[in-house]
Amino acid sequence: MDAVAVVAEDLRRRFGAMSVSFLIVDLTGKAVARLAAAVGVEGGREAERIALHGTAYEQVIRTQRLYQEATGEGHRVIVPVTNRGDAIGLLELLLPAHPGADVLDEVGESAHILAYVVIANGRFTDLYTWGKRSRPPTLAAEIQYQLLPQSLSCEAAQFTLCGSLEPSEDLSGDTFDYALDRDTLHVSVTDPMGHDIASALAATVLVGALRGARRAGADLAEQAHRADRALADQGHGHATGQLLRINLHNGRAQLVNAGHPWPLRMREGAAQAITCEVDHPFGLSVTVPHPYRVQDLDLRPGDRLLMVTDGMLERHGEAVDLVALLERTCDLHPREAAATLTSAVRDAAGGRLADDATVMCLDWHGPEQTLRNVSSGADTQRASASRVHQHS
Repeated sequence: MDAVAVVAEDLRRRFGAMSVSFLIVDLTGKAVARLAAAVGVEGGREAERIALHGTAYEQVIRTQRLYQEATGEGHRVIVPVTNRGDAIGLLELLLPAHPGADVLDEVGESAHILAYVVIANGRFTDLYTWGKRSRPPTLAAEIQYQLLPQSLSCEAAQFTLCGSLEPSEDLSGDTFDYALDRDTLHVSVTDPMGHDIASALAATVLVGALRGARRAGADLAEQAHRADRALADQGHGHATGQLLRINLHNGRAQLVNAGHPWPLRMREGAAQAITCEVDHPFGLSVTVPHPYRVQDLDLRPGDRLLMVTDGMLERHGEAVDLVALLERTCDLHPREAAATLTSAVRDAAGGRLADDATVMCLDWHGPEQTLRNVSSGADTQRASASRVHQHS
């Protein structure tokens, strides 16, 4: 936290800021926690938690643009703390007078630097992890959260993506993952059988096998095979999953489906399921020997692809028209779209899900896109409030 305090002290010194706060977005995406940022302030295990709905904080996160207003105490400025589209939090300042454009630019640069500070220092402290949690997790939840990618969102020239997981009461082990190589985007969504510790352990084996195979340079079929063998060899039951690989240079997309729900694709404002071939779930190779088939996926610039777990479709998910909701959220950034979709299922369950509800939302911009339109940590042209849906 000392590194954040240094940034805060620098802003006080340069601009005469009367107060500086760093607010971190919690895991639900529905609230922020205000963390102490002043040098010498004792930081305990209490933080002011603020619901985002209807606030200026929500507006800044959605638009990825600064907010400012005059108050009786000074001039309030809120700027996003974001890296490659991953909305980490917010920087809030109270300045003595209305700032000029040059001051606002410098504050925005400081917020972008703060994003890197938080990412770098997160390797050495639990403070930011603690700030993201509204309540202590169970052991199973702790394991499951550690399996998710460190950044739930990612923006690149060719794509924008975000994953969202609404955990069930007993946790069902859902995970999603992605990795960006020099010329390839790798994405996966997996759903082990079982609940609580059993599912968390199965997810650990599964994600570890997939990451190990991917990092060793294995192709999609081999990644699926290693995940299958790992679950079978360790006796952790079975899991459904979907593996996706996209060549960033030519746009070729390939898919392996291991007993998983079909993905959805939205094109020109209309969404429908992609009826791909379905192979056996991971972990059943001993009883159902069968090679995994790598299938070509028709993906065009302007498409939105949605990969889901069965918690989005069954039980409480049946009450949500997922196709219609995907179409209605077409103008939202994948960050907000993914959260809206999983929250709809959670709301249909009255806040008590019987199965994890997980989505990975991917916007494909196309291989001809080689540069991001950014001056900070996000492409504001693709943010929710300013996004104009482009039809192919």
